Amino acid sequence: QAQLVESGGGLVQSGGSLRLSCAASRSIFTINAMGWYRQAPGKQRELVASITNDGSTDYADSVKGRFTISRDNAKRTVYLQMNSLTPEDTAVYYCNVKGTRLGIFGVYDFWGQGTQVTVSS
Repeated sequence: QAQLVESGGGLVQSGGSLRLSCAASRSIFTINAMGWYRQAPGKQRELVASITNDGSTDYADSVKGRFTISRDNAKRTVYLQMNSLTPEDTAVYYCNVKGTRLGIFGVYDFWGQGTQVTVSS
């Protein structure tokens, strides 16, 4: 059973919008922070946005004012609304959840399978 299931990637023209979703399975016992990372070809994976349990958010400078992260705790889902996309946003986007496992001490990083976002000029 996949622990994180992502959806919403695709191909969009420059200036367009996409919304990514990531749902966490019950195998993640408790969820702390949630976030999105991305990795472009030949580049390191970078943090795009994160959101804590109380709703505090953090964004990479390159996406501030264009991307919005949100979460629905009842649905165990995190979203990334991406507006005014540019070709520089082209990358594989990964969902990340920091959470716990039932009966196991510690906080772990869980990763989604990645979803491709391609922005054409």
